[in-house]
Amino acid sequence: MSTYETHRPLRTPAPPPKRLVIMGVSGCGKTSLADGLGVALGWDVLDADHLHPATNIEKMRQGIPLQDADRWPWLDAVATSLAAPLGASDGRVVACSALKRVYRETIRRGCPGTHFVFLEGTFEAVLPRLQARAGHYMPASLLQTQFATLECPGTDEHDVSTLPLTWPVAELVATVTSLIGLPCQAAPLNQE
Repeated sequence: MSTYETHRPLRTPAPPPKRLVIMGVSGCGKTSLADGLGVALGWDVLDADHLHPATNIEKMRQGIPLQDADRWPWLDAVATSLAAPLGASDGRVVACSALKRVYRETIRRGCPGTHFVFLEGTFEAVLPRLQARAGHYMPASLLQTQFATLECPGTDEHDVSTLPLTWPVAELVATVTSLIGLPCQAAPLNQE
């Protein structure tokens, strides 16, 4: 397993978190990692893109960047969905951009004990992924606004681990499960 110099492992000894948010700009691989973790841990998976109101989706489809006022109801829905009872699952992982610190604070307030995994990378690494993605309402033309909005997690955000978006999904899954102290229940997805 590779080492990534800026990741911050979970610092609380116990218990492991039961809620994860995979965060980063559009096209960084949040959904792929969330799906991989869902399979490996037997957890529920939610893509926060599905929680956007129709007005947000239409704005993005038209190439209009979202503003904070557009995001607050969506972030409240993300936190509520993340905190919802688990049912038969042992945990829940959500793919959500959570670009600003205040957005992460909103999720923390709505679902205490959540751990975040930030998929970090450059514009140049993400752009080809976003351009190759078919059937999504988020156009590649908005990627620069995502990077402009992004507030990388601070060193005082102890509930965030930072990993490179360039790693294969299987390596990211293995690293995240190790960081949070949970064994995989199934072999991770064989995705790049």
